[in-house]
Amino acid sequence: MSLSTETPTQSSWYKRNEIAVTPWLFLIPGVAFFLLYVIYPIFSSVSVSFYDWDGLGEATWVGLGNYEELYWDDAFYVSLRNNLIWLVLYLLAIPAGLLIALFLNQKVTGIRLYKALFFFPFVISQVVVGLVFTWFYDPSFGLLNQFLGLFGIDPVNVLGDERYVTYGIIAAGLWPQTAYCMILYLTGLNAVDPEQIEAARLDGAKGWRMLWHIIVPQLKPATFIAFVVTIIGALRSFDLISIMTNGGPFGESRVLSFYMFEVALSEYGFRMGYGAAIAVVLFIIMLFFIAYFLYSMYQDDKGGR
Repeated sequence: MSLSTETPTQSSWYKRNEIAVTPWLFLIPGVAFFLLYVIYPIFSSVSVSFYDWDGLGEATWVGLGNYEELYWDDAFYVSLRNNLIWLVLYLLAIPAGLLIALFLNQKVTGIRLYKALFFFPFVISQVVVGLVFTWFYDPSFGLLNQFLGLFGIDPVNVLGDERYVTYGIIAAGLWPQTAYCMILYLTGLNAVDPEQIEAARLDGAKGWRMLWHIIVPQLKPATFIAFVVTIIGALRSFDLISIMTNGGPFGESRVLSFYMFEVALSEYGFRMGYGAAIAVVLFIIMLFFIAYFLYSMYQDDKGGR
């Protein structure tokens, strides 16, 4: 005699839909956190950008006033220019990471040691990277100027000269970013089809032809992730600037994320609405690039079918 109180209809519904329902049960917590901590803050930032608000008192509706002020703000254009420089030069991490990954994918003596050395920048903190490069650039005792002195070149104050400061910080950022792209490509190279490589060798392909026509097309998923992560990293760069220059000299090393912090949370203002307007502009730029790469991948996949 069965003691179950479930009706046949109740017990059979879950059994019939178990395969379809179970994945959603696992997804619900992640989706909930994503909506709460990603989607909601995005819409909240857009809303705040239409107000004049210090974060504590009463918010005053200003409509597009914050965006109009951005239009006439020279510091905003300096930050935007620096972000574009970051974006262009940061993309060098992708081919550099690919070349290092190709080298580390070889079977040579001591390759594990080389992998550990190239992997090292990825695991250390950005704060440590910033401090190391600050010492490296120091005009008094830095290794850079010690090296230049061997050729009779006067010391260069990289972080104190508005002409060089942005490029010096980008060089520091490229060190760990190249390591990250290298890891992505090392993972991708493990999935490269050896039969295609052997077939290409039989057809006489080697060197750059082999790389460009056989290996690189199979690395498209890794390349896509590398592009997205590198673009996001370039556009939201903050920690290296904060550690190495704090936006100086004369605000010439600012980027949008650092300028947003300055106007919204630092001693310069507590202008949450104005900072939110900068955040919205930065989000739109990120969205444009990511949507472009998603569309490009979709077109490639569609054409390959």
